[in-house]
Amino acid sequence: MKKHSIIPKAITEYDLRLLRIFRTVVENGGFAASETELGVTRSTISVHMSNLESRMKLKLCSRGRGGFALTEDGQAVYHACIELFDSLNDFSMLVSSLGEELSGELTLLCADQLDNTMQKKLAEVIRYLHQKEPQLHLILDGDSIHNIERALLQDKAHLGLLPSYHQIEGLNYHTIYSEPIYLCCSEHHPYFELEDGEITPEMLAQSPSIHPGIDIDSDGREQLKKLNLSAKAYQFDTRKTLILSGCYIGYLPESYIQNELTTKQMRIIHSDSARYQFNLSMVFKKNPRETHKVELLKTAFHKVFG
Repeated sequence: MKKHSIIPKAITEYDLRLLRIFRTVVENGGFAASETELGVTRSTISVHMSNLESRMKLKLCSRGRGGFALTEDGQAVYHACIELFDSLNDFSMLVSSLGEELSGELTLLCADQLDNTMQKKLAEVIRYLHQKEPQLHLILDGDSIHNIERALLQDKAHLGLLPSYHQIEGLNYHTIYSEPIYLCCSEHHPYFELEDGEITPEMLAQSPSIHPGIDIDSDGREQLKKLNLSAKAYQFDTRKTLILSGCYIGYLPESYIQNELTTKQMRIIHSDSARYQFNLSMVFKKNPRETHKVELLKTAFHKVFG
């Protein structure tokens, strides 16, 4: 008959210490590779692992000339370790969020590169956050829409700035900024020197153009149907690079190419008809784990963006 582990009966601080060592050994691929991170010798690690196996009454790994390898039970215990320490971390974050003073990280993710106007607005948001809660460790980064949505749902980010073309269950979307997006070409494109009246729908339908790489609203989809979509660029900066090459036409916000328009490196084509609206939303989880931090961010954006 298989003996039962004693750990499920009562997990002690010593058990947690041994499990942390076990996780480190697994993630480093063996005893020798874990010495530096743990700050102890290989023989000490071996003693700790033997103690853990003895307490659990399980064979967790094999170590010898064949190298380090987890047993089937060892793999199960390792995955349980990950869940256990994630839960402990979640508990710690929850408790810290309940105090009067916020602490830890405040994570804000953006789906697109920021133009000058948006950079200044976001700088005002950050200034407000720093004045209110200077002890918070602010993380400002960029990622794809899909990754930002996933991070929000998993409570790995507090707020995202996303185009609000589609909405998914579990997240709230509040539009904070809206502007038109225009069809553009660069000074190296054949259309640059032509008048709008000379650029016919048939010509646009034959010219290589850029798909934004994501689903957009119905007006935008109708505009894209008129073009010969032969390249794809998800973010504004990569899309602008393709357009500046002179090989493609594509849609960009006027604010994002203001310098290129002023210096006559780019132009807008059919500004009255070849356009659609771009809406930027602040997005957050409907029931976030760290409610106070999300409310702080929402207040900051409402004050800056109105």
